[in-house]
Amino acid sequence: MTIQHLFYLLAMALTTYLVRMIPFTLFRKKLTSRFAKSFFAYIPYAVLTAMTIPEVFSATGNLSSAIAGVAVAVILALCKQSLIVVAIGACLATYLVGFLPFF
Repeated sequence: MTIQHLFYLLAMALTTYLVRMIPFTLFRKKLTSRFAKSFFAYIPYAVLTAMTIPEVFSATGNLSSAIAGVAVAVILALCKQSLIVVAIGACLATYLVGFLPFF
């Protein structure tokens, strides 16, 4: 491990600490605003979606298989299937469409 790696590790540790510490120091009182409560409630979902969706479409290297996987996942999720069923269905659809000769 070089000194540069230790610097990166320290920078990430500090960044992670600050991101978690700042809300505790700024918001000492209980939030009463409905807007603020809903805003903070949906932030994790929005960030996760923003990080995941671009990777979903570029992970396979084949856009048609990625679209098939997302379509199956959305359909299964709308049918209120469990997370494991949605994940397995999306993986299978992506895998099968990736091997079709006409795509």
